[in-house]
Amino acid sequence: MLPIKFFGFLKAYRVLFLLFFLAFFSCKKSQKTSDKITIGFSQGLGNHPWRLAMNHSMEIQASLHSEVELNIEKAESSVNKQVQDIQKMIDRKVDVIIISPIDPESLVPVVEKAAAKNIPVILLDRKINSEKYTTYIGADNVEIGKEAANYILSDSKNNKKVIEIRGDDQSSPTIERSLGFQKIVRNNSNTDLIKTFKGLPADAFRKTLDSLGNQSLYVFAFNDELAANAWQVARNTGLENQIKFIGVDGLNTKDGGIQMVLDGKLNATLLYPTGGAEAIETAIKIYNGAAVPKRIKLSTTIIDRMNAEIMRNQFDKIIEQQGVIENQVQAVKKQIELYSSQKELFRWSIILLILMFCLVAYSIYLIYTIKIKNKQLTLTNERITIQRNQIETIANELKDSNEARVNFFTGLSHEFKTPITLILSSLESLDSGKNKGTKPSYELELINKNSNRLLRLVDNLLDFRKIENQTFNLRVSKTNIYDFTYAIFRDFENEAKKRNIKFEIHSQNKDLELYIDRNLMDKVYFNLLSNAFKFTPDNGKIEITIQEKGNQAVISFKDNGIGIPEKEIAHVFEAYFKGSNNRKNSSGIGLHLSRQFIDLHLGKIEVRSFQGTEFVISLYKGNKHFNEDQMVKEPGLADAESLAKDAVFAGLEEETITRNQESLGERYSLLLVEDNSDLSYFLSKKLQNEFEVMVSDGTDAINKALSEIPDIVVCDVNLPDKNGFEICEILKNDLRTSHIPVILLTALDNKESYLQGLKFGVDLYLTKPFSYAILIQSLRALLYNREKLRYYYTNNIGRIVDSKSFGSIEQTFVNNLNSFIKTNIDNPDFSVENLADLLNISRIQLYRKIKAMFDVNVSDYINNFRLEQAKSMLQNPELTISEIAYKTGFSSPNYFSTVFKNKFGVSPNAFRKSAGKE
Repeated sequence: MLPIKFFGFLKAYRVLFLLFFLAFFSCKKSQKTSDKITIGFSQGLGNHPWRLAMNHSMEIQASLHSEVELNIEKAESSVNKQVQDIQKMIDRKVDVIIISPIDPESLVPVVEKAAAKNIPVILLDRKINSEKYTTYIGADNVEIGKEAANYILSDSKNNKKVIEIRGDDQSSPTIERSLGFQKIVRNNSNTDLIKTFKGLPADAFRKTLDSLGNQSLYVFAFNDELAANAWQVARNTGLENQIKFIGVDGLNTKDGGIQMVLDGKLNATLLYPTGGAEAIETAIKIYNGAAVPKRIKLSTTIIDRMNAEIMRNQFDKIIEQQGVIENQVQAVKKQIELYSSQKELFRWSIILLILMFCLVAYSIYLIYTIKIKNKQLTLTNERITIQRNQIETIANELKDSNEARVNFFTGLSHEFKTPITLILSSLESLDSGKNKGTKPSYELELINKNSNRLLRLVDNLLDFRKIENQTFNLRVSKTNIYDFTYAIFRDFENEAKKRNIKFEIHSQNKDLELYIDRNLMDKVYFNLLSNAFKFTPDNGKIEITIQEKGNQAVISFKDNGIGIPEKEIAHVFEAYFKGSNNRKNSSGIGLHLSRQFIDLHLGKIEVRSFQGTEFVISLYKGNKHFNEDQMVKEPGLADAESLAKDAVFAGLEEETITRNQESLGERYSLLLVEDNSDLSYFLSKKLQNEFEVMVSDGTDAINKALSEIPDIVVCDVNLPDKNGFEICEILKNDLRTSHIPVILLTALDNKESYLQGLKFGVDLYLTKPFSYAILIQSLRALLYNREKLRYYYTNNIGRIVDSKSFGSIEQTFVNNLNSFIKTNIDNPDFSVENLADLLNISRIQLYRKIKAMFDVNVSDYINNFRLEQAKSMLQNPELTISEIAYKTGFSSPNYFSTVFKNKFGVSPNAFRKSAGKE
């Protein structure tokens, strides 16, 4: 029995070993494959020396990277072969394709096919008529043409005759070099472009030279090869010494451009780098996920007899270094081969070691019962793992669901608090107005408006529950859709006038009748128009359009507000959704309910966003798509013409609040930062009794505070741009505004928000709904305390260096202020401008800061500081009054005595005597 078990275990072990062996080598093979970077290069043109130099530089650069596998395909000037070569690279799924195109048009389809396969394409030297490539590497051929022309113009001769020899194709270098060259030459009155040849027709070129005779001439050729051919033609006619030849390429070869310059055949050649090394490096960067520019420009330079020898020596050194590098690469390859063989040996050693370990482990776990228990334990552990994963999945789902509901009710509670604040504040105002026998109509309108708003929010909540429980009963009736729309249009007309929004309604057929549930459609209209007004800026535009399209009526609501990000449009009708650019408080169910209501009508609602937002509702005409039990009869609506004759309520704008007579004269300035237009208008009207009020919706709050320097700031927390905490932090950390008290108004009444406000330096934190009486009393108290602090420090200027009653920024400012004055106290020419320069602020900012903190101007502050120091010095009998006057910066003792007596009521001498008696 035991031998049978043994041979069974041995068989199992062999299978295990075989699997391990295969896994080991497959991992090694896959790892090796994944580390390789395959780069394919399609060389378009033939064995031109410049092209060979490009290929060689690529091979050298690729050899420096062991992970790079470079395959060069030569098209030999055949467009068809180049297309086939690139297609093969796409089929092989190479990592990066480098192309030096022959033709700018023929390669477009195959390059775009590579882009569609997400294979990066690098264009080298020449461009194609498509943008579907990753990057282009090459010199700026337009600049090369310009440099050649400028080189000719730099010659001292006044009148210059020029011949241009272009390339014989329509490639981008041919076109661009000619374009840059002709642009400079034709704009110079001393230069005459006699002829432009395409390629080098020898007979035509010779005839042109013969016609010019012995005149001085300049020839610019597309490349050094064409320039050399042109020189040979000129030499055959005996005119080579009368002509200055300029070429392009600047190769350092036996017959290259540099050698021709040294031999006197060419006057100059422009170095045109091949870009082979740069192409390989760029391909590696792209493979590694690095971002590369669309255009990589290679540098070029002019090589003439002045620098040709230097350039040749430099290139020789580079070639020598390349040879050394190639030798080193070969040595590295040999070392890699040696390392690979050693690694193979090491791998086999590891396998044998593992095999021995497995034999030892196998003998330890030979007992059959332990194996059974281990298997049972594994099964139990797997079941526990599955159960744990299921619990985690359920917990995450519950967490997401709970978070969504919490966000919903939090957003809804924020929506409630601002209307409640307005209602309570307005009621409080009405209670105080009863004694006077007045009832301001604008406050009654606020109560009515925001009560209806609260009702709609509550209705949205109830409707949402009905939609979830599928308990809605549709009740449609025949309705004139234009009259229905115009009635709701009137409800928003006053808001549009107040914010100067162009609000219009258009209809092709004002007698069009549809079957709709008026109650539900009323909610749809209000949701869409509320969103439009919420996200449309002042002076914007909102329009409603009613059209007929076949058997449907199409109603669109279009605004020019902030719009919806394109990637979020598909989610706008989802419950609890809130756009990333939406800084307003919202529950996130309005649009969701609107789509559900439209679906109940068997209609469709769509959204578009381009320079604003447009919601489009499509409803079927007639009633055949409704059941009989869904149709009811309702009275007709008031027609739009009769509604148009009624005056729109304008009490809110026309109403004025009588200012308190005691507040006439100079008053404190207050900056109110609130994005809710109703609350902002209400508070600004009420606060005008006692303050000069400036209003901001939050977008320009910091700029207004820095430019106007108000005495106090009242700011909401939830604002469209920066929130109230961020605004407070910026103002408190800016020297110009750090002294200004800040009151925050917010619906966030939790401890964390309160602590956050204190952290950012908030002076008072009021939660909505708040009492207006508490707000106004808080403003008075903060300003009164600030005034007491100012009075104390104004009368103790010389003794506030160690005080901590100011904030840290103000204390640092006062310490620096007094330190600079004290350092320069004996300088009678020390001015306000000098002090502002030392404090690194402008003169007007220094004036505003000192005025706000001490209620004196800067000159008086400096004089008061001098006098306080003089007062202390007078108690030292060893100093004369004249010495004290000069030590404290006064120009003369008489002027010092006059100023001292005006300040303290006694002369310096009398003060010293009285101090001595004490």
